Amino acid sequence: MDSSLLDSETGGTEALLEKLLLESGMDPSQLAEMAMGGGGEGQSVGGVPVTRITPTPGFCVKLKSAGDEKIFFNICQSDKVPPTKDLTDDELLKILESDDMSQFRIPMCIGEPHAELDKSGGGCTVYDVIVHTDFIKKLQTNNLFQTFFLSIVCEGIEEKYEAELKREWVVLKNRRCVGQLQEQTVRTKSKPVIMDMDHRTEAATSSEMDNQWKTSGLIQEVKESERKEIEKKQAPEPKFSLVKEPAEGHPEFLVAEIHLPLVKTAQAVSLDVGEDRILLETRSNVYHLDIYLPYNLVQEEVGAQFDRSTKILTLTMPVQAES
Repeated sequence: MDSSLLDSETGGTEALLEKLLLESGMDPSQLAEMAMGGGGEGQSVGGVPVTRITPTPGFCVKLKSAGDEKIFFNICQSDKVPPTKDLTDDELLKILESDDMSQFRIPMCIGEPHAELDKSGGGCTVYDVIVHTDFIKKLQTNNLFQTFFLSIVCEGIEEKYEAELKREWVVLKNRRCVGQLQEQTVRTKSKPVIMDMDHRTEAATSSEMDNQWKTSGLIQEVKESERKEIEKKQAPEPKFSLVKEPAEGHPEFLVAEIHLPLVKTAQAVSLDVGEDRILLETRSNVYHLDIYLPYNLVQEEVGAQFDRSTKILTLTMPVQAES
């Protein structure tokens, strides 16, 4: 592909991408796995192991906010970020046209915005975005993947930092970064990616977990606790249901549906799924859920989807086989 494409504003490819995303009914942000946090090498935050990443430059993208302020993305690289699945253009287009967007995730780390000066001495805002070294090579040579990726980055930054960005950008040909790349602290243990969804085909059941499985084994149901007063520092526990499949015997997986009516997007939710535990927290301390499960899970295969229309977070959790 002609490298001159890297220094031009997005055009036909972005229009095609937008059309495909609209047809599939999916939000680009649901494909982005964003690792954020604080701490240091060999340390932990909230019991979660973390590590520091000092990225190296890749390429730089210039765009503007809705208020015409200058914005730059430093797209940088590190081998400490998980690699991205290698796909062809045709495979990516097929995924975009399908309803199964979980086939392709882009692990990335989006850092806090930092103020810098551009080459003319004017003020600007810069975001450092780290991806795996192998994937950045693809972004630099493949216009379709680059457009797709930058759309995801814009969406993620808008949701996390309540920004509004224009979707016209230029990839700078002779500048690899603006300002000094910021060190980021990320998890060293993977957690489920919560994907925003707009529609669901099945209604969910609301309930709180009891201490024992029902005799039928199909669904873990309520005794709903009516809390009139909640401690000031403790967020309320959301309603949820827990289903095992198959219903009889040792399950192959568990499905949890957690009702979060006050949550707008998946970016507001922090979720950790341990071997036999679910820990959920939200921004502004809106909800808090900490429960133990009656089975051990296959943690690395846990999936999570948040339906923005029903405000339900669905967790699909494979169960370890009986020993």
